[in-house]
Amino acid sequence: MNAITEQDVQGEPLIGQTVAVIGFGSQGSAHALNLRDSGVDVVVGLRSESLSRSKAELAGVRVLDIPDAVEVGDIVALMIPDGCMSEVFSSAISPFLRAGTALLFAHGFAIRYGVITPPPGVDVVMVAPMGPGMRLRERFQKGTGLPGTFAIERDATGRARQTVLEYAKAVGCTRVALFETTFEEETEIDLFAEQAVLVGGVTELIEAGYETLVDAGYDAELAYMECLYELDLTVNLIRRFGISGMRDRVSKAALYGGLTRGGRVVGASVREGMRAILAEIRDGSFAEEFLKDGRAGDPELRRCLKREKEKPIEETAGALRKHAHEG
Repeated sequence: MNAITEQDVQGEPLIGQTVAVIGFGSQGSAHALNLRDSGVDVVVGLRSESLSRSKAELAGVRVLDIPDAVEVGDIVALMIPDGCMSEVFSSAISPFLRAGTALLFAHGFAIRYGVITPPPGVDVVMVAPMGPGMRLRERFQKGTGLPGTFAIERDATGRARQTVLEYAKAVGCTRVALFETTFEEETEIDLFAEQAVLVGGVTELIEAGYETLVDAGYDAELAYMECLYELDLTVNLIRRFGISGMRDRVSKAALYGGLTRGGRVVGASVREGMRAILAEIRDGSFAEEFLKDGRAGDPELRRCLKREKEKPIEETAGALRKHAHEG
């Protein structure tokens, strides 16, 4: 897979075009501010009652009601949650889109699962930074960026590729590396990684390790530090040097123990569970479950959050944060 970088996208990005960023949350604020700092004309579209209006105005960007922002945007970047995408799109976006506009997403979910149906005559594209909005903004301000992917679902104008590459340059992704994908591939890989590794798998692994040590009589705070705090150090080694490079930089005991015992933790049953998770993503059953819970007011999500907050590891974490604050 070829990586696209700064030298592949010549000139100043999006000259003479206005980008309407709809939403000013984690991704929306980072995209809007990075675009602005790259010299792009940006407006932010928000509902009149949105609590983000004052935040956006304080950040120095022009704020309009969503329909007004859509009407002036040559590129309309949808940065609103997937759960409310359908309602907002049908009522405040689709009726105001002009033919020739580029409809841009930071994640493929809404298109992959048919949450919305863009009208004919508009480009449908995606620029998906590989990380949260906060990190995208931080890296941009330091002169670097986050890698990202891009996709073109529909090229109605014949200009979609140039538009999406210039947009990716303006938010900082080409400072590192930009890779081409599809809406389907980005969505399925992203959801799987979140569920099986980044948000689901790794937290379950940390909690299981912590509970195993505490149940065996070891000090809770030391167990927390070993299983969670040191994870950051290991991940940084992997990010900088790769998995093999990390192994070159840990102790011989850690290396031998990890290589001979790791497969007993992530064994056949774990891999079978991962395949089942991927199947639910690919057949749409996860998306259906997620959207149904959102329409009902998030009861399952709230139940899960309550359960997690009541786990002993959270009490230990709170105590350690208190010590750090007092120190």
